[in-house]
Amino acid sequence: MLSGRQNKKDFSLSAPAGPSAGMRGGGAAAGSRVRWKVERSVIIHAINAGSRLLGRYAQAGLIEEGLIDSARRKTGLDDFGALPFQEPLRRLIDSMETEACLNPMGRLAAREDLIRLLANNLRMEEERKRNPVIAVEEIRRPVIITGLPRTGTTLLHSLLALDPANRVPLTWQTMYPSPSPDAATYHTDRRIQQVESQIKWFRRLVRGFDRIHPVGARLPEECLIILSHSFLSYQFETTYRLPSYLEWLGGRDLRDAYEVHRRFLQHLQWRCPGERWVLKAPAHMFDFEALFWAYPDACVVMTHRDPLKVTASNASLTATLRSAFSDDVDPIEVGPECSRRWAEAIGRAVRSRDRGCAPAERFLDLYYSDLISDPAGAVKKVYRSFDMQLPDDMGERVRGFLLQHPKDRFGKHHYRLEEFGLDRDEEERRYAAYRERFGL
Repeated sequence: MLSGRQNKKDFSLSAPAGPSAGMRGGGAAAGSRVRWKVERSVIIHAINAGSRLLGRYAQAGLIEEGLIDSARRKTGLDDFGALPFQEPLRRLIDSMETEACLNPMGRLAAREDLIRLLANNLRMEEERKRNPVIAVEEIRRPVIITGLPRTGTTLLHSLLALDPANRVPLTWQTMYPSPSPDAATYHTDRRIQQVESQIKWFRRLVRGFDRIHPVGARLPEECLIILSHSFLSYQFETTYRLPSYLEWLGGRDLRDAYEVHRRFLQHLQWRCPGERWVLKAPAHMFDFEALFWAYPDACVVMTHRDPLKVTASNASLTATLRSAFSDDVDPIEVGPECSRRWAEAIGRAVRSRDRGCAPAERFLDLYYSDLISDPAGAVKKVYRSFDMQLPDDMGERVRGFLLQHPKDRFGKHHYRLEEFGLDRDEEERRYAAYRERFGL
């Protein structure tokens, strides 16, 4: 569904030149690099210092065969199934080793995360073999929220999750999906506490992250973590500096990633069904063709907000995450990198729509200003646009949620364009076509 504000025309985004091969930081010379100043956790300092004292014996290895062997030993399983993952994993590891500038904490975190993803794949494949009915689970007419980061996607996802008919992937389920969640233990599963404990450690490592983005075991989680199980995911480059992996990923058809995504949802809903899935990730914009290949009847909500109001915020999130795992985070590089990436994403998304990746009525354009000024009205608009049954008490549910989750309850998130090497005039040129088309 096209918004009345939208001015349809041939769509392309300008792409101001990035830093040259010999320079990082959007043109900053090597001698003028600026490190991201963030309050470091004493835990990170201790791990980094201890590892350096112990030398190479404390360095966590990122070797493909070693990670795969570790996952097999951890699970006692050896069959990953037929879906390809080794080339993406190899590309990711190589970029981590050569470009991410990982500190000891970063190497340890990357190693444990990759082993967890591999172990999850082994367990899900084994459960699928033992229960062939998982493979025939139907994913019917999912509602998928996407749009630039910081445009209300998380808020809308949380509001739609208030409808009991809507099934959303929760953080604990995306981190540890096997065994398949069971309706009988949905609220008491032991993995909930396991993930809450891990999130407590994360908060200690990355102080103040809740000011930027809410985290919690029982919160709706976006699809990046699901897609990461294919090792074809934009999640990794948010946490680590991975320019060569990102360039390679940008040229890939992502159907393999969405096949993993579809199988993941089948796994989650097998013993705990809902009427429909409500999903969310800004990164869905990178390949609408692959998304509709996996879910031909999907309904997509695209959120819109002036990019100049969100680019620095997204750069701040990226720099803050990376700072826990690298001692070499340059905000002057991160800003233009993030802006170029998301300008490419929104350009791909709109061009896909113009090519007819799905019928126009499968899309709803929702403006951030409308969502913030009338959240209940925005939710109603989603239901009306996709001919879904709105619960009678949905407005009351929305108001109750907003009272319990006020904006900036963890403190104000402060950021400036200049802090991340972003020039307002250049950003206006970069996003000019998008801003004009959607009246931003």
